[in-house]
Amino acid sequence: MFQTLAPAEPDKILQLIGLFREDQRPEKLDLGVGVYKDPARQTPVMAAVRKAEMKVIESQASKSYLGLEGHTGFNAAITGLALGDHLDPARTRTIQAPGGSGAIRILAELLASAQPDAVVYLSDPTWPNHLPTMTAAGLNTKTYRYFDPSTGGVRFDSMLESLSAAAPGDIVVLHGCCHNPTGANISPQQWPVLAEFLVEKHLIPFVDMAYQGFGDGLDVDAGGLRCLADAVPELVAAISCSKNFGVYCDRVGAAILIGRNSRETDTAFGQLKSLARRNYSMPPNHAAAAVFTILQDSGLRSEWHDELDRMRTRMLRLRTEFADALRQKSGTGRFDFLASHRGMFSRLGLSLQQVARLRSEKAVYMVGDSRINVAGLPDPGLDRLAESIVSVMND
Repeated sequence: MFQTLAPAEPDKILQLIGLFREDQRPEKLDLGVGVYKDPARQTPVMAAVRKAEMKVIESQASKSYLGLEGHTGFNAAITGLALGDHLDPARTRTIQAPGGSGAIRILAELLASAQPDAVVYLSDPTWPNHLPTMTAAGLNTKTYRYFDPSTGGVRFDSMLESLSAAAPGDIVVLHGCCHNPTGANISPQQWPVLAEFLVEKHLIPFVDMAYQGFGDGLDVDAGGLRCLADAVPELVAAISCSKNFGVYCDRVGAAILIGRNSRETDTAFGQLKSLARRNYSMPPNHAAAAVFTILQDSGLRSEWHDELDRMRTRMLRLRTEFADALRQKSGTGRFDFLASHRGMFSRLGLSLQQVARLRSEKAVYMVGDSRINVAGLPDPGLDRLAESIVSVMND
């Protein structure tokens, strides 16, 4: 049977991980993999998470299944974190999912069931998993203009112009904050304009929020999602805890539904639980219980918030210092946009050949589109990295 299968298309980021591991050069630098790294270049367990895990272990009396909804306390807490006082309990339902990716998949399948002919519009560019997840769920996809490589900013007017071709009932995937892979965000002033546009065009927003707290703070980063929740009649959102709680390998996220009324939302929620049953049955408990413990314990929540804020401000500092180093080494302001971007990622605007040369000649690893993980920048060592980048541009 297996002889009929063609080789799978290799995942470029996983390939990059393999190449980096095999590289024996001591000065090698990984800017590709999307996990937070501290100054020691490790992905740490947050102190608040470790304390919460111990509480969970000490109090846990059973390993029984959670049920299709997952940890209901976690669901309520994470929905509150995302929506704040913009939450309408009558129209909002949440299900725990195995990571943000799991939430995206079951939401995509729900939308495919509800509107089989709908088109999903993805930003150009977007996170690499968006397209295969949407198509695997059976949805048709198109792209909308988003990023301007010449300025490093969002082409907002062009974005709305390209979305004008969408039909009522079509779906628009939006990054809630810290756009991956570009780092260029829709501004607080643009979100209300976008919300009005979506309502006027009868389009359904699908918000992917994987980095709340990594941009300008928890509430500011959720501003776009909250703006949409106040304005649109229907919305879905995928939430990830991997980055802001550092629980990558434990896979905990949530899928949020906002419907036009309680009856329709309950119906959609029942279908979403059925899709969860068919895909993975029950979600894992451990990280969800730890996140719930943090969010409902004032002391742990405060400690977690402080840790998250230190991570965020470190990345902002690295952005500014890296932009300064590149300006000094290149003699131009070409990379000044790095300081204004937010989150873990930005694109440097290098060619595939230049990225390949950085890997082969300088042991600097990044994704082929020149996306870098800001948290992976060497601190210290930014001047040397900037010099390496400028050297492959000038030759």
